[in-house]
Amino acid sequence: MTTRQWTVGSMQWMIRCQHNRGVAILMAASAALFAAGCRQDMQDQPKIIAQRGSEVFADHRGARPQAANTVARGQLHEDSYFFTGVIQSADGYREEKNEMPFPVTLNVLKRGQERFNVYCSPCHSRVGNGLGEIVQRGYKPAANLHDQVRLSQPISHYFYVMTNGYGAMPEYSAQLTPVDRWAVAAYIRALQLSQSATVTDVPVGSKIENLKEIAAEYHLSEGFAEKWPMPKTAVQAYPHEDKQDIPALAPANPADPAIKIPLKR
Repeated sequence: MTTRQWTVGSMQWMIRCQHNRGVAILMAASAALFAAGCRQDMQDQPKIIAQRGSEVFADHRGARPQAANTVARGQLHEDSYFFTGVIQSADGYREEKNEMPFPVTLNVLKRGQERFNVYCSPCHSRVGNGLGEIVQRGYKPAANLHDQVRLSQPISHYFYVMTNGYGAMPEYSAQLTPVDRWAVAAYIRALQLSQSATVTDVPVGSKIENLKEIAAEYHLSEGFAEKWPMPKTAVQAYPHEDKQDIPALAPANPADPAIKIPLKR
């Protein structure tokens, strides 16, 4: 290659570089102008903010009214008794009922027992006598589920208390679904019935085992099969003769198992 050819080639290469660089600069300048024209700071985001106005809609409201008869997902509570444990009466009262909203099967009772042992037994104990572990360590006395007051209460009362709390007992609606609360209520009733059951209540063909023999088989203490204590609780039943002048504690009419609770105003 001669010196002249080398010089011409170098000049052509330099011209191409200058051209490419000019194109790159032009593209960069165009991009900068485009970005400057579309700049949008974070505080100026195009979004609807709750309780603020909006120029998008004719009524200048950012919050849009809900369509008629709409409910949030998972909040369609058509069966009010299932979700509240009470029914609305015509005379302005909420009534508890001695009725389950679905059939009670053995699986329902097993589920109720499992949930009862997890959430209720720390206060009420596994046998429901109110001598749970934390009560024995100084917590306020828990209800004895076998005293006259609790035995006379309809089954939906337990659901209502688990839903809304009562006295020192907090509500458990966050821990227990409605189905689980009903299952626990059914198990409480079964636990109560078990304390007065007789051999005649056992289905025909079922094997009957002696509790003392079971205790010996599992190497439990002799007192395991004995009658467990019935403690004094925060709420006690009035003597029968003292109930007559107290409408809320008067003997219930067997024909009307519902307990009426005044509506909160």
